[in-house]
Amino acid sequence: MDLAPITAEASAAIVRSDRERVRYAVLGALALVAGIWIVWLAAFALGWDMNALGIRPRDPRGLVGILTAPFVHASFEHLMSNTLPLGLLSAFTLYAYPRAARYALPLIWIVSGIGVWLWARPSLHVGISGITHGLMFFLFVIGLLRRDRLGVSIALAVFFLYGGMTMTVLPREENVSFEYHAAGAIAGLIAALAFSALDPAAPRKRYSWEDEENEETQAAEFGYRNEIERNGLEPDRPRNVPILWDGSRPRQAGGDNVIEFPPPRREGPTLH
Repeated sequence: MDLAPITAEASAAIVRSDRERVRYAVLGALALVAGIWIVWLAAFALGWDMNALGIRPRDPRGLVGILTAPFVHASFEHLMSNTLPLGLLSAFTLYAYPRAARYALPLIWIVSGIGVWLWARPSLHVGISGITHGLMFFLFVIGLLRRDRLGVSIALAVFFLYGGMTMTVLPREENVSFEYHAAGAIAGLIAALAFSALDPAAPRKRYSWEDEENEETQAAEFGYRNEIERNGLEPDRPRNVPILWDGSRPRQAGGDNVIEFPPPRREGPTLH
């Protein structure tokens, strides 16, 4: 689905297009969140052992976890803590960068899993927090790179809401996979650098008062110059200005180029 780009004018067609973008972003985010919940609820109801779907670093049997580990969560609390960040960040991504999202989300998903499999501690790594970290870093960095109004606004909102993710890429708790967080952050940074130019930036809206102000300023400057030229107030060219003082002539006291000052008056000592 190729969505129309965001434009500066709020016409009826643009409003419809923007509603379509919002619907696309919300439905895409809900589908992703629903997929995570469906897998977890099915495993819980049927008593499946989901450990086989996690990432086991440097174990060939753990390679499948690169694709399946984000669907696996260690507990209900773990799943709940990831639901809201995943929904908001994915919705922001799909709304602001629909073209880049097609490539950024798969890249973050796969690269973060590969990073965990290559360099993480020898343990079982599960959860979608690596993807949420990747989306957070992607939205923040791409907003700084593009520097348009929408990108900067979303970057500031994301950093305000989830800026604490910048600290969780470091080892803090024993049972938390900071390796997944760090790998996701690196993948998000790579995606932002690679796909920042895929979505066209919205043109800056120019208001009518800006044009009127420019016209009035130009008219005032033009009239001011004409008035100066008419009244002869424009200074002459430097070459036509007479020399007021010639350094080659000797200075004479009382002349037109030396001012004689009276000698200083002697006063008493300074008192403190």
